[in-house]
Amino acid sequence: MINDLDATLARLLRSNLPPEWADQVQISFAAPDSQFPPQSVALPAIDLFLYDVRENLELRSNDLSTQRRSDGTALQRRPPVRVDFSYLVTAWPSESVAGPWEDEHRLLGEVMRALLQHRTIPQELLAGSLALQETPLPVSSLQAGRLHSPGEFWQAMGGKPKVALHYTVTASVETDAQVVPLVIDKHLGVGILRHEVPQPAAG
Repeated sequence: MINDLDATLARLLRSNLPPEWADQVQISFAAPDSQFPPQSVALPAIDLFLYDVRENLELRSNDLSTQRRSDGTALQRRPPVRVDFSYLVTAWPSESVAGPWEDEHRLLGEVMRALLQHRTIPQELLAGSLALQETPLPVSSLQAGRLHSPGEFWQAMGGKPKVALHYTVTASVETDAQVVPLVIDKHLGVGILRHEVPQPAAG
């Protein structure tokens, strides 16, 4: 499903960027390290690097759903697990322009505008398995990221820090159903309660 999420975000950007940017930039999901761009990516490019995946505990539900079957069993399923997928979004201008930093900031500004258009991802943009989800996919933009130390992150990427946006999508991950037996017979036990009346003492 992560591939489907990547494809969905690419659709989201291309549908919301100005035509002059949507037609010329490539969208990448590679690590923004010192070797970027990879050979398969031509600049200018937008990079969405998936750097953190974790369960959203605030949306956790322990309610069970039970689907009865004709063979005396039932399918018991927990609610889908809500998972936060956090991306680091960077802009990479063409190196042949006179002021690459200006193009970088301009492109990143358009990306920010595009991502802020929606609080949930529109249904018509969902790709693959995500299109089958009943729960909307909420997003959060420009919030504090999951990186504990951005400096250490960029050092690990090659020591060239870049301005970046944090973007998080919350999606549902289905859990497997379990087959459980159904209780179809009830046995009630009937007993007689005897109450003994105390006898008067002999005089």
